[in-house]
This record gives sequence, C-alpha cells and structure tokens, in this order.
Amino acid sequence: MKTWTLRGTTTSYVVGVPDHGQWAQLVAWGPHDGLAPVEVVGTEHFVPRADVEPLEYAVRGVRYTAPVDLVVSGPEGTDEFRPAFVGAREEEHLQLEFVDTIRLVLHYRMVGDALERWVTVQNDGADELTLHRHDSAGFVVPVGNTVKYLWGEWNTEFQQASVTLPRGRFTIGSAQGITGHTYSPFLATDGDVAYGVQLAWSGSWEMSAEVDTTGLLRIQAGRSSSSLGLRLAPGETWESPKAVGACSAEGVDGLARAFHHYERATSRRRTPKVLYNSWFATEFDIRAEHQLELAERAAGIGVETFVVDDGWFVGRSDDTGGLGDWEVDPAKFPDGLDGFITQLRGLGLDFGLWIEPESVSPKSQLFQEHPEWILRTADREPVLIRNQLLLDLSREDVADFIWNTLHRLLSTYDISYLKWDANRPRLDSGDQRRDLDGLVVTNLYSILDRLQAQHPDVLVEGCAGGGARVDLGMAARVDTLWPSDNTAPLDRLRIQEGFRTGFAPHLMSSWVTDAAGTHDGRERSLDFRFHVAMAGVLGIGADLSRWTDDQLKTAARNIAQYKGFRELIADSNVYGLTAGVQYVGARQSVVFLWETGDGNVRGTLPRRTRRVPLAGLDPARNYRVGDETYPGSYLLQVGIPFDGTADSHCLVVELVD
Repeated sequence: MKTWTLRGTTTSYVVGVPDHGQWAQLVAWGPHDGLAPVEVVGTEHFVPRADVEPLEYAVRGVRYTAPVDLVVSGPEGTDEFRPAFVGAREEEHLQLEFVDTIRLVLHYRMVGDALERWVTVQNDGADELTLHRHDSAGFVVPVGNTVKYLWGEWNTEFQQASVTLPRGRFTIGSAQGITGHTYSPFLATDGDVAYGVQLAWSGSWEMSAEVDTTGLLRIQAGRSSSSLGLRLAPGETWESPKAVGACSAEGVDGLARAFHHYERATSRRRTPKVLYNSWFATEFDIRAEHQLELAERAAGIGVETFVVDDGWFVGRSDDTGGLGDWEVDPAKFPDGLDGFITQLRGLGLDFGLWIEPESVSPKSQLFQEHPEWILRTADREPVLIRNQLLLDLSREDVADFIWNTLHRLLSTYDISYLKWDANRPRLDSGDQRRDLDGLVVTNLYSILDRLQAQHPDVLVEGCAGGGARVDLGMAARVDTLWPSDNTAPLDRLRIQEGFRTGFAPHLMSSWVTDAAGTHDGRERSLDFRFHVAMAGVLGIGADLSRWTDDQLKTAARNIAQYKGFRELIADSNVYGLTAGVQYVGARQSVVFLWETGDGNVRGTLPRRTRRVPLAGLDPARNYRVGDETYPGSYLLQVGIPFDGTADSHCLVVELVD
C-alpha cells in the first residue's frame, strides 16, 4: 500500500491507496505519539471488500451495500463507476486522482490540527452525467461511538446533545437553503481523544454518522442532494465545499481549540470594537434626534461604534415593506445620513448600518420593477416568511444588483460596520434542473469576498434571524457571527457554550440587553450580563435612555476592563471550567465565573468554600490573581474561590515570573 502522511501541529493523518488502486482508505489518525492504525481484519462474507474497509471516499460501483459518498449516472441509466488510482500530486496540497469516465480527485490540506478535505469531479466522457449524491468527504473515526451534535431553533440555538450508536446511522442537516437554526453542520466524538467534523457550506447540507458492523464510526459531510441531481456536461468539473476534520488528545475542549485555531488561520483578524446597536431601543421607530441621544449615552460609557439597525430606509415603518429599496428615508434623517454620521464622528463614534440585501418586500418598488428577480415557482403563489420574499441570487443580474447596492452605500457614506441579516429560508425555488443551491451560495461568497477586497476597513457581521447562518464558510468571510436573537443572560450563556464547541470567540458577537429569558427568566445582575457578553465580541443593545446613572457607571467600568483584554479574548486558548470559562494567553488569562443556580439559599446551610480549578497554566510558575499570588500548581489543582454575594466574576490572572 502506498501511504501519505499529513502532519499537523500535534496530530497526524495517514491515508493510503492499496496496490489494487480501487480506492483510498484511512490508515491512521490521531496524536503524533499515539497514532493507532485503523485496520479491518478477517474475511468478508456476502459483501464486497470495499463495503467493510475504512474508505476515504466511497463511489457507487466500488462500494454497494455500505454508505457511499458519490453516486453518478450516465445517459444509459447506470449508476456504477469504478475510477482507478492514476497518481498523486503534492504541490500545494495532497491530491489523489482516480479515473474512469469520471476523473475524481481527493484533496487534502492540513491547517494546524485541522484537515481540509474536498473533491473535484470531472466528466471525461462524451455524454452528460448526473450527480445524485456528492459528499465532500467521509471521515473514518478510529475510536468512539458517542456522537455529539448541536441542535436548536430560533432563540434557542447551539444546544448540546449526544447520541450513542452501538450500530446504525444518525443524520442531521438543513433543507432550508441556509445553514439553519435546527442543526449546526458539526459532529464530534467524546473521549480522551476527541474527533470532529464540520462542513464549510451556507446552503442546504447533510451530515451522517454511522457505526458499521465492525464497530467503526464514519462521518459523511456534504451538500444536500438535489431532487433532480446536478448535471455535469462533458469536460465540466464540479467542486465540493470543504469538510474539515480535527482531532485532539485533550478531549472535546481540545477539539474546540483545534477548530478555533483553524478559524483564526482562515479568517482575517481585526481588533473588535465595542458597538451599540439601537434595535432593542427603537425597533422601526428610527428618528435621527433620538438615535443621537442614544449615541451620546453610548459614547459616554466607552462605546466605539454606533449601529443603526432595521428601519433606516424608505418604506420601512414595519416588517411589511421597504426591503429592496435601499435609499435613506429623509423623514428619518432630515440632515441626510451623511449629516448624521458627521454628528456621530463628533462624538468619537464610528458608524454601522444594518442591511438584508438578499430579501425583498412585496410592497417595495424593486418588486414592482423586477418581478423576474423574485425566487419563486412559476404559476404558484410565492411563500411569504416574515412578510418577505427572496431575490434569486442564482442570477448574475441579481448578484450584480446586491453588490452594486452595497458598494454604493459603502462608497457614499462613511460606514465602518455592516450588519448583514437574512430573516427567512429559501423554500419555493422553481426549476430544479439548475444547481440553485450551488449558484446562490457561490454568489453570496463572491460578494462577501469582494467586500473584503474592495472595502477592507469595513467590518461585516453575519446574522440570519439569529444564528441560522453560522458555519465555516461564513466564518472565513465575515468578522463576527450573531449566535442568537436571545440575549437573556442565562439563556445566552448556554447558547454561547454550545457555540464555542465549534466556533472561536473572535467570531461570537454578544450584546448586553435588558431582555428577559425565553427559557430561564431568573434575574441576574448587570455585571453578569456584561461578563456573558465580554466572553465574545462585546456589544450593547439595551435602551440606554432608560438606564440609571448607576447602571451607566457599571457599563463604563466593564467596557473599560474589556478593552484591556479584548485581544486576548480573540486570540487565546479557551478552556471550559466547572463554573465558567478561561481564556489563556502567553502571560495573562481572563476567567469568567457565573453563578447559574438559585443563589437565594447560599449561606443558609453549612458548606465548604467553593473553589474552581483553572486550566492551561504552567504548574511551575507563579501567577497573580487580584492582590494574591499563587503557584500555578495550586491554581490548577485547588483553584480560586467562588463565593460571596456576586453572581459573576471577571478575574485577570497574570504571570509574575
């Protein structure tokens, strides 16, 4: 067997092609010092050998009874192909090439401890082919059969759950044309050595985990298959999105850190600024003078960017109109938007703007002028969600309109922050003979890439009715992601814990608001709310006109503290603690501790002092916590006290020698 080793920071991945050249298979995957081989022994009965081997990418015609990753049919009706290995290239990344009528190339690239995998399929024949299933990769997991996943719904995203598979199959996905609230494209295993797979795709997708009869777990990840398949003309090449696998000998916490490192390596890193968004204070009732009153209060507590949310444009007094007509409403900004921005600059504030460029209101002028741009099924009433429709972003003229709209706004006005929202799924979508999902997502990515290239100083926040478009594809193209519309402190804490299992803190936009809990409405202090939000990219969304002087002072104190360590939050190693989270840098750590139980009974019964052991420190060094100095070994084994009446703490741990 010919083998290739992809060596990461602490882990290695070994792939091989047997001498017969019929497939590629996993040889080993794991930590450098504990690289266990993956090998199936014994004689198969009743099924082909390919159906029991740990295949990297299974083609229908090579494998039959076990799950396959690629199903292709030709004009004669057959769906069996047997591409044979013809060679490997190792120029920029590893490529393993297999040829039949189709030319299948398996691509591999290691980034830190994360392995990018994707495929290209070329039609080398004279007739059109159809791709019926087209996964990005199949990851064989050497150990474990308990699969962790993230589920949710609007206002309840990123809930952690797991399922144990003695044998059988577990599948999650989205048929919404967008990543979705229901599941995240993320599957992982728990254990001393943890493995995980994510998919970098912002359309419809599917991921499956299956434990076969030998007890081996395999995770498949890819775009959802179209009902009519994807047509591939002679000479045409189709490329899948990337599936990204990672491995850590430090369990699921270490696996999260491996994904965080990958996301920092594949996205641009910008200094996060403290923003204020006026949505919860005003909703659609936007008046320049009121916005400026809020801006003055925001500037007074240390906010750096002021964002005007939905409602700034003509025809937008509620959610039934205006989308698509992206012109500033002069009734709301009598001195023009540029005059408003000048006044913000006088307060020392940058300006940010909300937009939902993929959507259109039936009452809008755009709808009347370009009905052909609406995504819909012919001779059917379009499906309204939140009183809006979608533009057909598979069309180049629609993509040009969206780009020109954004480029015009960013070139005309001094905008430094763009909140890109998307408040509905893609449902009725017309002619399925085209690759609608592929065209829409490709055009979306192209626009976001152009934004970074031509407006590099504009920070972009990705939002989709909360966290409905959080995935590695977006993480590489925006500066922050909005995990959820739920900003209540205890609810949000649980959402953020789930978010961090797959996504880095520099992506996690989090606001302090006055919102009551959707699921857990128990009161928590303003400090608690700030500490939850400071664990990501801090923003304020409360109605500051209602805050007391004491609340404003609390806000100013927390914002000033956050500015002192925000770069650490964005770039550190993150460790989950028994009562919080720790961000560890080279010489400094930040620790957040939250009291999530019923604090009213504390102190009414005999108890020991509660302590929280820390993580990621050097046991042989000394550290200062407040006015005290402790050996690292003490902090790791005994921990820091978490007592008293405060319901949360933010502590800075500094190396002193």
